[in-house]
Amino acid sequence: MKKTLAASLIAIVLAASCGPKVKPVAPPSVGPRLRVAVIEFENKTTYGQRLGTAAADVLVTELGKTDRFILIERAKLDKLLAEQKLGLTGVVDPSTAAQMGKVLGAAAIVTGAVSEFGVQQKSTDMLISESKQQVARAVVDVRVINVETSQILYAESGTGEVKSTTGTFLGMGTHGSYNESIEGEALRAAIQKFAGNLTSRLVQIPWTCRVAEVEGRMLYLDAGLRSGLNVGQELEMVQLGDEIKSPSTGLVIGRKEKLLGTARVTEQMGEDAAKADIEQGSTPAKGDLLRLPKVFPAGK
Repeated sequence: MKKTLAASLIAIVLAASCGPKVKPVAPPSVGPRLRVAVIEFENKTTYGQRLGTAAADVLVTELGKTDRFILIERAKLDKLLAEQKLGLTGVVDPSTAAQMGKVLGAAAIVTGAVSEFGVQQKSTDMLISESKQQVARAVVDVRVINVETSQILYAESGTGEVKSTTGTFLGMGTHGSYNESIEGEALRAAIQKFAGNLTSRLVQIPWTCRVAEVEGRMLYLDAGLRSGLNVGQELEMVQLGDEIKSPSTGLVIGRKEKLLGTARVTEQMGEDAAKADIEQGSTPAKGDLLRLPKVFPAGK
């Protein structure tokens, strides 16, 4: 009986190994990457000087893992904003954020605040044993601001709590000193609570790039290889007009648009630029917008 069962198992394994090979399916293309700037978070706590910077750095790492965005490097961000005399702190109103985004060439600004942070230490000391526990807790708020409209598209908070325990029994075991790593772990845990939702909201922002130069019917674009803009990609050319404001709130809800025609990417240039030929329509001006063609559901 055992020999029969073993033979059957061997036959199944051999049949599986000799069967048709299944080619791995490539992950679906996610299209061009959106440019995002993460501004230093405001530190609303009395804990530490660089807490806002640390929060922004953790968020940049989490967004970078998705490979869905071009995240503007901090050195470039600091330099450009300093040249424009714009603040780097998380205390940013939507209109200032929109100005920052245009300077940085970003589609969205992500900022926020560390609203709560602290580390508690508890210890118990008995006759033959001793234990110490550290508990770090962080609350981080985040906001996404659309550069074109200055609207806050998304806001959420995340709470992270991390514990570290050490102990000894009859003098043996771990003698715990202060564990600084749990501070960063609590901050990361708080940000990871909303990182997935944040990514989902960011990818809903329509991708665009700009006309950098015009040469006859050929366009130079400020997006290319790094942005994931492929040769052969068709793009709509759009001229943006005046802002459209809500009559009830006075907030910008959009801008007037004039569709100029279409262009097609013909060549990638350097790290993140491309050439495109105008296929139909009128010639755009430097600074005009290019975007992916709108896809309408069948029957619309």
